[in-house]
Amino acid sequence: MPQSLVARLVLAGIVGFVAIQAIRPDRTNPAFEPAQAIDAGGHVPADVALVLKRSCYDCHSNTTRWPWYSHIAPMSWGMANHVKEGREAMNFSNWNTYPPKQKMKRLESMCDEVRQGKMPLGSYLLLHGDAKLSEADWRLICDWSTDESDKVGR
Repeated sequence: MPQSLVARLVLAGIVGFVAIQAIRPDRTNPAFEPAQAIDAGGHVPADVALVLKRSCYDCHSNTTRWPWYSHIAPMSWGMANHVKEGREAMNFSNWNTYPPKQKMKRLESMCDEVRQGKMPLGSYLLLHGDAKLSEADWRLICDWSTDESDKVGR
C-alpha cells in the first residue's frame, strides 16, 4: 500500500474519531427521593447493600459513576445505553415506587440473573473487575431477595 494512501486513511480515521465526539449521549443521574430507594426503611442488610452498590448500582440506580471513558465515543454510547436499559429494567433508586407484584418479580429476576452469571454484564466486568460476584455474593443476594420477595408477597 502506498505511503500516501496509508497517511490519508490514518487522517480520515482521526477526523472521523474527532467528529463522532460531537454525538453526546445523556449521562445524567436523575434526582430521586431517598425515601423511594431500596435501602430506605432498613429492608436491605448492610452486607447485601454493599454488594448491590459495588456490582449493580452503576446501571440500576440514579447514582451511576461515569468514569472518564464514558465521555469518549463510541464507548459513551454503549455505556449510556446500558445504563438506560438497566434503569428501565430495575432501578434501586425508585424501588419503593414499584407495586408489590413488580417488586416480587424483580426480586426473583435479580436472583436468577446473578445465579446464572448474567449480571453484572460481562462487558461491564471487563473494566470493573471489582463488581464480579463471588459465589458467596450471589448466594447472599439470592437469600435476601427470596426472603424479601416472601415479605413483599404477604
